[in-house]
Amino acid sequence: MESALIIAHTDKNFTIFAELIRAHSAVDIMHTRSCSEGRRLLLERNFDYVIISAPLPDENGENLARQIAISEASNVILAVKRELYGQVSAICEQDGVLTVAHPIDKDIFRQAFSLARTMRNRLLRARSENESLKQKIDLIRIVDRAKSILISSCRMSEHEAHRYIEKKAMNTRTSKHAVSESIIQDYEKGPKE
Repeated sequence: MESALIIAHTDKNFTIFAELIRAHSAVDIMHTRSCSEGRRLLLERNFDYVIISAPLPDENGENLARQIAISEASNVILAVKRELYGQVSAICEQDGVLTVAHPIDKDIFRQAFSLARTMRNRLLRARSENESLKQKIDLIRIVDRAKSILISSCRMSEHEAHRYIEKKAMNTRTSKHAVSESIIQDYEKGPKE
């Protein structure tokens, strides 16, 4: 289930945002009343969305919104007074913060939340692709290291070393990664005689 943190000083603002989010989707929602409480909660857990209703009693919310957008995996929507909207959005949107104006127009907030959800899905896909690429790079690095050991220690050609690793993986029904790690461990203890 997706999760959201609403940082709003008043119950009225919390209720407005919570109702709009719940009407849009099933989201686990938590509430804090200040930036400092929000920061503490963000240290304890991650949220898919953070909605900040500015200003707050301890700060204006801008800095927290930008900090979260830069350093956390959360998508941030910052609601500011209408007269400050242009100035604040110009600064915050550079860091990936979606900005809306108070009083909240329900349709605009729904659009902003939908955009935040779209950004979240793209981010999750990008992370998954990034992890897949890291695993492929790790496999190449490990296999190349094992091949290098076989070339230098067993006087195999690169093709022979590659084929040896593939064949051993197939015969033992393990991965090339596991076979390569085994070769590396065996030869780090000392070459076989």
